[in-house]
Amino acid sequence: MRQPTASMLLTAVLLVAGCGTGPRDPTSTTAPAPTGPPATVATAPTSTAGPFSPTDVAWLQLTVAMAERLLPVLELVPARTTDPAWRRLAAQVEATARADLDRARRLLADAGAPATNPHEGHDMPGMVTAEEVTALRAATGSPFHRLLAGHLRAHLAQAARVAVAEQRAGAHPATTAMAGAVIRGGNAHLTRLDRLDRPTSTARATAQ
Repeated sequence: MRQPTASMLLTAVLLVAGCGTGPRDPTSTTAPAPTGPPATVATAPTSTAGPFSPTDVAWLQLTVAMAERLLPVLELVPARTTDPAWRRLAAQVEATARADLDRARRLLADAGAPATNPHEGHDMPGMVTAEEVTALRAATGSPFHRLLAGHLRAHLAQAARVAVAEQRAGAHPATTAMAGAVIRGGNAHLTRLDRLDRPTSTARATAQ
């Protein structure tokens, strides 16, 4: 299946009614670099204020939704593995996710966007489903590490793709700057993940 471009992904999230399962493969290790033209925005998903564009608001809302879906997964780690390296990685990713969540919420408040999550209940690319969380809760040790690695890689790669689209098509300086930080932080976490998940790391060469 052809991987969606960053432009296609961000355009899709602007159409809230179209949020669905999308392409998902939590064990995939391939995260191709985003290609394609900037996202085209037809209508705003919410009202915006000041210099925020509809693309800025849509990306911030998706960032909140993705972080809120990832945090419960990371909170499982201390009880499912005793490996200090995996615990350390999870703590690092969790700290970044919480910081991104707080920053995105502040920017959405500045934009005058509603506090509600328009993606609530939508299983989108990069998001862990309820069934997958159940599987994680039932696993420990190496099986847990394998599942966790797949979900982390999917989340981090997807977050980077849509952040690139925000950089290209966004208008608000602080929001596009945050997108750059998300890309840099995600790449750093992916590098750390590859060191732990060596058998599957080589397939990610094109993501750097």
